[in-house]
Amino acid sequence: MKATIKDTVNNENGFVLVTAVLVLVIVTIIGIAATRTSETELQIVGNEKLHNLAFYAAEAAGAYVAENPDLYGGNNITVGGFLYFPDNGDPSQRYALGSTQSFNGDVEYLGSTAPPRGSGYEAGKFKAHRYKMTCYGYGYSNAESQTEAGFYRIGF
Repeated sequence: MKATIKDTVNNENGFVLVTAVLVLVIVTIIGIAATRTSETELQIVGNEKLHNLAFYAAEAAGAYVAENPDLYGGNNITVGGFLYFPDNGDPSQRYALGSTQSFNGDVEYLGSTAPPRGSGYEAGKFKAHRYKMTCYGYGYSNAESQTEAGFYRIGF
């Protein structure tokens, strides 16, 4: 039997196979895209964890300053003078918070002014000694974070 052009055009043999292969290719591309997206998300989460550890170490440095008044007391009243912590004089020393976190920083004296309004201290009698605290936190994989805060103490 001889095939005619009319039979060839209306022949649907293999249509299901071609459709299945196209659907399989599309599903494979979607799967590869989803895998790459999830890998990128995992890297982002890992980097965020490292940064958070360093940030929390820098926040711990602020608590360290609050617990050590010698950093912002009479030993630190030269304008522009710094006291480094945890080991004054050596800014490279770090205070370890375990095996993955550490911190260090400095406290700078900025000068004295009248006490702020509403502080409850008499303006002519007391002074507000102003300081700037810079804290550096370190996590593993060279993660580093820096925080700065200003504060004052009331004195004469």
